[in-house]
Amino acid sequence: MKHHRLLLSIIAGAVLGVLFGTFFPEQAVRSGFLGELFLNALKMMVLPLIIASLVVGVTNLGDVRHLGSLGIRTVFYYLVTTAIAVIIGIILVLWIQPGQGFGVFAGDLPEQIRSKEQFSYKDVLMGLIHPNLIQAASEFQILPLIVISIIFGIALTMVGPRARVVVEFFSISNEAIMKIIHGIMYFTPVGIFGLIAHRLGVTGGGDAFVELITQLAKYCGTVILGLILHGVFVLPLLLWIFSRRNPFIYFMNLAKALLTALATASSSATLPLTMECTVDEAKVSNRTASVVLPLGATVNMDGTALYEAVAAIFIAQCYGIAMGFGEQLTIFLTATLAAIGAAGIPEAGLVTMVLVLQSVGLPIEGIGLILAVDWFLDRCRTTVNVWGDAVGAAIIDRFEASGENS
Repeated sequence: MKHHRLLLSIIAGAVLGVLFGTFFPEQAVRSGFLGELFLNALKMMVLPLIIASLVVGVTNLGDVRHLGSLGIRTVFYYLVTTAIAVIIGIILVLWIQPGQGFGVFAGDLPEQIRSKEQFSYKDVLMGLIHPNLIQAASEFQILPLIVISIIFGIALTMVGPRARVVVEFFSISNEAIMKIIHGIMYFTPVGIFGLIAHRLGVTGGGDAFVELITQLAKYCGTVILGLILHGVFVLPLLLWIFSRRNPFIYFMNLAKALLTALATASSSATLPLTMECTVDEAKVSNRTASVVLPLGATVNMDGTALYEAVAAIFIAQCYGIAMGFGEQLTIFLTATLAAIGAAGIPEAGLVTMVLVLQSVGLPIEGIGLILAVDWFLDRCRTTVNVWGDAVGAAIIDRFEASGENS
C-alpha cells in the first residue's frame, strides 16, 4: 500500500511539474533548486553504492569462476539487447526518412562536444583505468571505480577467512546506504516536480516546447517510436521468455525508478532507486543485482545506442549524404560499442555521438541539428536504458539460480 501511495505521489509531482512549467515558466525556473537538491542527494549516494554493492556482490559469489559466468551472461545480454535496439533504430530511420527535405540549420555546439572532436575508442579504453581514484570520483568517472571495486572484491575472496571483517564492513555499509536511499525516495515527488518544471521553464513554457517538437517532429517521432518498440515489446518479451516474470507486474515494481530516470535523464543518478526497486519490490536477488545493475548503469545503453543510430542517419539525410550498406553496418557497430562507453550521466550520448559521426565521415557540426530537442529525447532514452538494466537483472538472476540448482 505504501509503495502505491509513493508511486501516485511521484506521478502527481510529474503532472504538476508539467502544468507549472507550461503555464508559469518564469516562476518554474526558480523551482529548479528543488530538483537540483533531489538530484544531488541521489548522486551523493551513487559512488558509495557502486563500491559497496560491487564488493559485496563479488565476494558473495565466492568462487571467482562464478563471477566469470555472471559477467559473461551480463555482457552477452547487454550486447544483444543493444544490438537489437540499434537495428530497430536503423530500420525505422531508413523507412521514415525524417531528414529528407529538412533544411540544414545548426545551433552552437556545447563545449563538451567541441572538446571531443578527436574522440576515439582509445579514450573509451583509457577510461577503464584512472591513475587517481579520488580524482575519478570527484569527476564522476564511474567506469574506473567499477573496475577497481570488482578487482578489490576478487582480491578479498583470494585472501580467505581473514577478509571476513572487511567483507562484513562493506555488507553493513551497503545495508546502511540502502536505508538512506529509502529515505531519499520520500522526496522523489518534490524533486521530480522541480526538475520537470525547471526544464520546461528554461525552454520558455509549453508553447515553446511544442514549437521545438513540431520543427523536428519526424525525427523525434522516429526516435520515440524506436524506443517504444524496444521498451514495450522487445524487452518485455525477453523478460517473459527468459525469466518467466509478468512484464506488467515487473514494470510496476520498477515504476518509481523509471519515472525518476525520465525526470533526471541519468542512469547513474537513478541507480540507487533502481537497486531499491529491483531488490525490494521486484525480489531480484541482491547477489545478482549488486553486480548487474552498477555495470548496466554504465555500459548498458539500449536507448542511447538506438538514438545515436537514428541521429547519425538523420544528419546524413539532412546533408544529402547517401548511406550505403557498408556505412550502415559501420553505424551499427559504432553505435553499439560507443553506447557502452557512454557514462550514465545527462547528455553523455551527445559526446559519444562524435564517434559515430566520425566513423562514417559525417560532419560533427551536424549535432547542432538535434540540440534543440536533445534534452527531451535524453530523458526518453535514459528511461529505456534503466528499464533494460532492470530486465537484464531479472533474466540473469534466473539463469544464475538455475545454475546453482543444477
